[in-house]
Amino acid sequence: MKILVINCGSSSLKYQLIDMQGEKVLCKGNCERIGIPGSKITHKTSDGYQIEMDCAFKNHTDAFTKLVDLMTKGDGAVIENISEVNAIGHRVAHGADMFPHSCLVDEAVVAKIDSLSEIAPLHNPAHIQGIRAAQRIFGDIPQAVVFDTSFHHSMPSKAYMFAIPYNYYKQYHIRRYGFHGTSHRYVSKTCAKLMERPIEGLKIITCHLGNGSSITAVDGGRSVDTTMGFTPTGGLMMGTRSGDLDPSLVTYIAEKTGLHGNEFLRTFNERSGLLGVSAISSDARDIENAAELGNENAALALNMLCYQIKKYIGGFAAAMGGVDAIVFTGGIGENSSTVRENVCANMEYLGVKIDLEKNKTRGDVIDLTAPGATVKTYVIATNEELMIARDTLALCGGVPAPAVEKAATKKK
Repeated sequence: MKILVINCGSSSLKYQLIDMQGEKVLCKGNCERIGIPGSKITHKTSDGYQIEMDCAFKNHTDAFTKLVDLMTKGDGAVIENISEVNAIGHRVAHGADMFPHSCLVDEAVVAKIDSLSEIAPLHNPAHIQGIRAAQRIFGDIPQAVVFDTSFHHSMPSKAYMFAIPYNYYKQYHIRRYGFHGTSHRYVSKTCAKLMERPIEGLKIITCHLGNGSSITAVDGGRSVDTTMGFTPTGGLMMGTRSGDLDPSLVTYIAEKTGLHGNEFLRTFNERSGLLGVSAISSDARDIENAAELGNENAALALNMLCYQIKKYIGGFAAAMGGVDAIVFTGGIGENSSTVRENVCANMEYLGVKIDLEKNKTRGDVIDLTAPGATVKTYVIATNEELMIARDTLALCGGVPAPAVEKAATKKK
């Protein structure tokens, strides 16, 4: 069975075509900087063919159309026609409490995903574009949706509740939902395998750092707390997102600037974070380069990011009563040795110490742990696509996956 996995982010579209017999990746690629000048696509096949080309991606539909073209035509083709694709799995950022587990796509499901766009404006509309484009190109083949929020349904109420009138939770379902759950689920399981210990006995802090970032406390294989909140805007500062804010600051800025409604939301979703502080770019690579050249705003943005990551790691270790391993993943977590070094500096008190030479290397899995450290530190390349493919296979009659069989039990 061949499953095409579509992972639409706020400015990217990752894809993999996976033959589930042996879980072999036939091809994969990444459409980057969608809606941003300099967009491009990278397409790789299992036999070593690779191409990178500049493309004018105005939206995710443009990106989806291009990847199908590369997958079926020319030197990068891995299938003769699209009829060889048996099912499609989509990553969806926000499922709120409507979707405690993965499910097959129908119009009711699409409508519910769309109804959550107001609290995930950078993500859910992009996911729907991917679903609609796939329907136009592939017709009626099964499509599944796997939600970032599902993994976090195991959080206890003391972690997911906000200190606001309880009626807002009862009436409007306002609570912490958390995101990047598919990534946190994958890297925490991989970490346990690397440590050769059952995940049920481990306390792991997973740091998914990229254009969107979140940190999760995984205790015994279950999410018990996470940084993102009601929407993907909360928690850490990110590429263009502000992260957590004092609510009084929001009303103060509104009074001073006259901003309101969608324009106000765009400020905190599209003009804040690394971009807002640095006034240069939302890309951490650009920020690091500018900081090295002496740009003070870029240095400030980088220092703020590292400080916040460090603070959350310490807080989650305290909340779990210890930590056995820390995992860095995502575009920044996997590739920025500068961020990892700054975050892990002066954390020997917690048992964290990394090998600075190993930290300069690259790879899908890197054990950064220095001699004498009591907490393991890893770089683990996330593979949300594989987790999505496994759930899609389960929904189409394959081996059951826990995320599909039932919702995670909430701890009160």
